[in-house]
Amino acid sequence: MNATNGRAKAFAMAICLLLVLLLGSYGPLHDYLTVIKLSAAGEAFSPETSDAELLQWIKQEAPARAVPAINAVNDRVWKAIPGYNGKEVDIEATYRKAVEKGIRLPAKVEAVPWVFREIKPKVNLSDLPLLPIYRGNPAKPMVALMINVAWGDEYIMPMLDTLKDANVRATFFFDGKWLSKHKEVAQEIIARGHEVSNHAYSHPNMSQLGPARQREEIGKVEKLLGEFGVDNQWFAPPSGDYNGLTVKTASDYGLRTVLWTLDTLDWMKPPSWSIVAKINAQVGPGTLILMHPTESSKGALQGMIKAIKAKGYKLGTVSETLSTDRT
Repeated sequence: MNATNGRAKAFAMAICLLLVLLLGSYGPLHDYLTVIKLSAAGEAFSPETSDAELLQWIKQEAPARAVPAINAVNDRVWKAIPGYNGKEVDIEATYRKAVEKGIRLPAKVEAVPWVFREIKPKVNLSDLPLLPIYRGNPAKPMVALMINVAWGDEYIMPMLDTLKDANVRATFFFDGKWLSKHKEVAQEIIARGHEVSNHAYSHPNMSQLGPARQREEIGKVEKLLGEFGVDNQWFAPPSGDYNGLTVKTASDYGLRTVLWTLDTLDWMKPPSWSIVAKINAQVGPGTLILMHPTESSKGALQGMIKAIKAKGYKLGTVSETLSTDRT
């Protein structure tokens, strides 16, 4: 009787061992055992929901999908160029989404819902010596419309309507004398979600002014913008004229001096189609496009936007285009 019981117990143990070996190489028990092994190595995952092989596969694939950040630089030609965030796979978030979608190995690359987090550059504009900015980072597929406003308002509303229809926000740089006389128009521009910034008070050649006058030109517009509750970041010198004092004075007000990459020359009253053709031929990632509320630009604006979007670029404000944020 004892011998029979012993043989029965031995047989039962053998069956259990066989089941462990079989299930341990496939199925939920395998996942459980693998997770226990990972947990012992310092990983913390729930055995109930974890697929350890999927997790390991995501970890192995993640480095190939990382994009390094690009540092800001002072370029010999383009002066200060902002950096651009890199990206890396958020392994835990990707794994959770993959489990939620029911993905199991062997997984197809296109089926994995990769989740990324942005990596900041080690060097930013604030780390560089002061220089003006003429363009965004060439790795960032975004373009900004810089609309300098120093005279008239007859074309502004039609341009605002075109921007609204295209779901595009631009950056308007206000001349102070114009702003003091057109506050309702300025308020409408702000109400429509556009960025507004400083274009000096009386449209002078800044390089020909002494320190006190340069402070006055920038400071008076900052005061006016403050009445609208605007927290401004940029100063666009009239006619693109500046010197080192201008850049330093703007910085004293917390502003970066910004110019343009591509000029429509709309003040020369070219036909609208020629502006569209110029933009289509010359626009690139990080381009800052200078324009004014003129008849030429009013007629060209819709075509410009279509040409820019057709090249795969997004349109943003100057702040958005010059930020390190990825599109």
